[in-house]
Amino acid sequence: MTMTKSVIITCAVTGGIHTPTMSPYLPITPAQISEAAIGAAEAGASVIHLHARDPETGKPDFRPETFMQFLPVIKQASDAVINVSTGGGLGMSIEERLAAAQRAEPEMASLNMGSMNFGIFPMAKKYSEWQHDWEQPFLEMTRDFIFPNTFRTIEYALRELGETHGTRFEFECYDLGHLYNLAYFVDQGLIEPPFFVQMIYGILGGVGADPDNLMHMHTIAQKLFGNDYEWSVLAAGRHQMRFCTQAAMLGGNVRVGLEDSLYIGKGDLAKSNAEQVGKIRTIIEALGLQVATPAEARARLALKGGDRVGF
Repeated sequence: MTMTKSVIITCAVTGGIHTPTMSPYLPITPAQISEAAIGAAEAGASVIHLHARDPETGKPDFRPETFMQFLPVIKQASDAVINVSTGGGLGMSIEERLAAAQRAEPEMASLNMGSMNFGIFPMAKKYSEWQHDWEQPFLEMTRDFIFPNTFRTIEYALRELGETHGTRFEFECYDLGHLYNLAYFVDQGLIEPPFFVQMIYGILGGVGADPDNLMHMHTIAQKLFGNDYEWSVLAAGRHQMRFCTQAAMLGGNVRVGLEDSLYIGKGDLAKSNAEQVGKIRTIIEALGLQVATPAEARARLALKGGDRVGF
């Protein structure tokens, strides 16, 4: 990738990992998710990555009807690309994880490229009181949990969303082997360029947040995919901004948002997703780079357009 390309900022506004106890600023209700997404877009994000939550409890929610309470609102107020997660919440079946995207037929959906241990249980140690009784058991169960993304389920998602609905993907790669899994499906003809690779660092069970890992995964991706792909980086928690900065300097794209980190600085909770987008935008522009518009993102990722979605 050349240094002259504009930088696509993705914002993941709520996710399915953090729980309501952890931050009063985590968007929970459809109205809060809508407000967070629109604010992130106004701050410079051209792609909005979305999960849903139960409005009463904040628990990850796969139901299409919950998504449909905020997807049209965001679309009407913003030109940003709407990306519907198929990660859902830990413990959901693949059918549950795909349900919202099948209903919404979005331009983009996320797709994890391999099964993995997904350990978020260390976060449970930080809190002694919880807003909801589901939170602590949800975190603790990941001591003995494998997030399943087999070759069969990946192919199922590619066919159900890609072939049937024209949705393209944010291919989430949490480890080096996930790049090779992606290359397998490219070789099988199920994925056509240009494709969007999201490299993820700092999740317990995945590749660690060491800058050398970013450099190596970028090198391998270049060998596997050449000029056929766009790449982006996200890093969990305190690693978020420095890894995004490194990716931008290398000609990559970036992802921020309260799904990935609840903080704007050390010990300082981010009050909004827009705050994180604004910070990485300032860094990108200080490096002499431009932030991509939604139109530029659509062109580079070969998306079908916001007029061809199901909401």
